[in-house]
Amino acid sequence: MKNKEIILTILIAIICIIIIALIINKNINLSSKNDNQSNLINSIREVNIIQTNEYLEDNKETELSVFSTPLSGDENRINNISLSCNTINGTKLKNGETFSFNDIIGQPTADKGYKEADVIIDTTLTKGLGGGNCQVSTTLYNACLTVDGIEVIERHPHKRKVTYVEEGKDASVSYGTLDLKFTNNTGKDIIIYMNTDNQNVTARIVES
Repeated sequence: MKNKEIILTILIAIICIIIIALIINKNINLSSKNDNQSNLINSIREVNIIQTNEYLEDNKETELSVFSTPLSGDENRINNISLSCNTINGTKLKNGETFSFNDIIGQPTADKGYKEADVIIDTTLTKGLGGGNCQVSTTLYNACLTVDGIEVIERHPHKRKVTYVEEGKDASVSYGTLDLKFTNNTGKDIIIYMNTDNQNVTARIVES
């Protein structure tokens, strides 16, 4: 009887040893697998970083000009300015091409989201769809003035002073009659960025 108990004890010990060995081996394999996965993830990250840096290096934009005008007016005017900035933003102008404000913006209509705001007709201040667009065109016009190779071929001043830029630096627009046009003769392609925040309307011209 005692011999059977000894043999049973030995068998139990052997089973325990086998179980412990299996657990240890599993942990080693799991650790190795995790290390491999970690190495793979790090490798992918390194490749992505390299590719991103190469992309940024190959797609550098050189800023040629930036100009801002102070934002003012009621909610409708700010809405119109934002719409027009968003429409122009990202416009690419190849060397030799001509930009037309009216061609890009089109006729401001309620269907496009434009609202009635202050507009200047001759010397009279009244309400009209797209009021505020002249500040967008004026901001862009002034950004163009400091870029060698951008030729302004059409620009119209208001017949009364505006508050957002110094006298003689404004550019009035009215669909079908008054336009802002300029030609890119810089020798390079350019991109026009426009945006508005709570304080300013900003035009930025970059060489792409």
